[in-house]
Amino acid sequence: MRLLQLCRIHVLGLGLVVLMTIGLTIQLLGTHFLKRPPQSVSVLRVVSPAPSRTCNPRRHVVFLKTHKTAGSTILNLLHRYGDRNGLMFALPLKYQFSYPNLFHSRHVKGYNALNEPTYDILCHHMRFNLPEVRKIMPPDSFYFTILRDPATMAESSFSYYRSVSSAFKKSPSFQAFITNPSKYYRRGERSNHYARNLLWFDLGFNPDATFTEALAKAGARAVEGTFHLVLLAEHFDESMILLKDQLCWGLDDVVSFKLNIRGASKPLERGDVERLRAWNALDWYLYTYFNRTFWEKVQHFGRERMDKEVKELRERRRQLAELCLEGLEPVKAEDIKDEAIKPFQFGQEKIMGWAIKKDLIPSTRTQCVQMVTPELQYKDLLDARQFPTGTRNGSEPAATPAKAKGG
Repeated sequence: MRLLQLCRIHVLGLGLVVLMTIGLTIQLLGTHFLKRPPQSVSVLRVVSPAPSRTCNPRRHVVFLKTHKTAGSTILNLLHRYGDRNGLMFALPLKYQFSYPNLFHSRHVKGYNALNEPTYDILCHHMRFNLPEVRKIMPPDSFYFTILRDPATMAESSFSYYRSVSSAFKKSPSFQAFITNPSKYYRRGERSNHYARNLLWFDLGFNPDATFTEALAKAGARAVEGTFHLVLLAEHFDESMILLKDQLCWGLDDVVSFKLNIRGASKPLERGDVERLRAWNALDWYLYTYFNRTFWEKVQHFGRERMDKEVKELRERRRQLAELCLEGLEPVKAEDIKDEAIKPFQFGQEKIMGWAIKKDLIPSTRTQCVQMVTPELQYKDLLDARQFPTGTRNGSEPAATPAKAKGG
């Protein structure tokens, strides 16, 4: 009996030693695996931080894409977000919603008032017309747009639209136009909306209305009453942080590379800036009004928090650029061999684009290509996804990219 008890004690002791050995081994192995670096993790696979507050991502979005205001870059991130999440875009029959005519629901491909489809995103070029927009977009849609200082915007417009605007074509140079714009500008002449108060025009107002402070203030308040957020091109990164916060999206949803960009242009003289702002007085009033509301929103967001998140945004952009791009500077269109990402050329200035690295794995390459796909090509991709049979609404034939942005 005593021998049996001794045996039992011995077995229990051995068992305890074995269990302790196994536990120690597991602990050591666990520590080893935790310290092991990942073998191959794509930067694109990193999940961006979730918004700090409890909220649901906005899926119904209306973006008024104004001209020459970095709108093409914003369009790309909207394309990517909608594409990745299977959202339905309200697409134009061609590449714009019958611009420069006011937007109308009949300009939306596939729209039928008797059998209304559900659209999630409306974002391509239009001249804003709120009653018609409301016909096709859900009541809870988030409306936003972007503005730019009309002086630098005028310089960009002259370069880009000189071949189509009567006022610009008549002028021997941009400096001549600045000196005496009324000499070349005539109301109602072809595409002259590009030459004066272009923001005011895109918002659906009359650009030739005589400036009064009462008129300008009424226009600004109408915009403020419609759009939940008005961004500024000169403060693009801060704009993206405010947009991310308002839409309850993640950081990667608003990271982008600049698209539809020109080569460096000569800075304007101070006197020329003042003359252009005076010529575009309605636009300048809008810009100064929403410059104030923009910084009020930043103040409410928190300046320290804004600085921190802008830094994170720029770091993320740098990471993705190093992963995706062949060089960190934009390149000439002729140096981009892939037609799917080659920027469309229009106007007298050369539009730059981005070259993608050739040795990327397929999944990473797909996401990198999406980030640099210009608006015309991406619109065609979305069109093919939503209308796979190739049928078109109405009898209008498809437009080629070469004819897409002439006015």
